[in-house]
Amino acid sequence: SSDRDAEQGCPASSRRRGVGQLARLCSPSIRVFVAVDAVPGRCQADVRQTSDMDGKRTVMRELEERIRRDGIVRDGGVLKVDSFLNHQCDVALFDRMGAEWATLFRGRRVDRILTIESSGIGIACCAARHFGDVPVVFAKKAQSINLDDDLLATTVYSFTKRREFPVIVSRRFLHQGDHVLLVDDFLANGRAMEWLIKLCDEAGAIIEGIAIAVEKGFQDVGDRLRRRGYDVRSLAVVRSMDAD
Repeated sequence: SSDRDAEQGCPASSRRRGVGQLARLCSPSIRVFVAVDAVPGRCQADVRQTSDMDGKRTVMRELEERIRRDGIVRDGGVLKVDSFLNHQCDVALFDRMGAEWATLFRGRRVDRILTIESSGIGIACCAARHFGDVPVVFAKKAQSINLDDDLLATTVYSFTKRREFPVIVSRRFLHQGDHVLLVDDFLANGRAMEWLIKLCDEAGAIIEGIAIAVEKGFQDVGDRLRRRGYDVRSLAVVRSMDAD
């Protein structure tokens, strides 16, 4: 697992599955290119298809419309979609997103879903219903007295809260040889996802894929993960945005 492997586009570890083995899985099926229209802070989306899709899927069109209608861009590169994704939750949309990921990862063995508190939990739980009701494990951001002593732990920097948090998972819920799907609402600077990957590596778990609701494509984190061999499937990819 060397940086040299990652730079050459090779999988850096045998404990991951995806684009290093199957090049056709390298890109998400639909990408949403989001720009801002004349109304300050409001998003307008232009959706284009990649070559492996005959037409836009319904859930992709729905997510595009919600970003266009409800998304708000704030200073500092923050895209607010809290009216339906990560504060107030549209559970029906979450369910359809989970069904879409189940289609995109069809044929993969998934023993459990791993996310990080708190915004990823609702999406992960809805997604789990479409992967055979597998358990959902969420990394906690605080130590508490009801946690086990045998822990997998690291720290992560929160882009929106602008501070570091501990990231903790009990070893009882993440085992060597587990086939894991990582799920989160946003992929921005990638720090949270990197630490989930680190926890899986420490546990000896196999990462079958990474499922993201909204990816900030202009930050290149998703493509860097794909070049390292991870199968990253983002339902919407934001290519540009501006708070002005």
